[in-house]
Amino acid sequence: HNLEMKHLPGADPELVLLSLRYEELERIPLSDMTREEINQLVQELGFYRKETPDAPVPEEFQFAPAKPLPILLPPQAPTAVSKTPPKRDKEEHPDL
Repeated sequence: HNLEMKHLPGADPELVLLSLRYEELERIPLSDMTREEINQLVQELGFYRKETPDAPVPEEFQFAPAKPLPILLPPQAPTAVSKTPPKRDKEEHPDL
């Protein structure tokens, strides 16, 4: 799931990891790896292997593999905000 193979004649094989916005995150050369090593790498990266091509993908794997991305992180709790306005120099304009 979420893995696409593109054969480019003459190019060294590599795994290109993309973000949800199709921005390149990382390139991993595969030339020196065996099929078993590549399968292990893909599994370690968090890709989900469907039992059959038509099998459903569990919800937790819909966006897998998922390295933490800023848009997927939970919102931060607001920090305590002081109710007293900041002190300004007399000559400082309040909009600056």
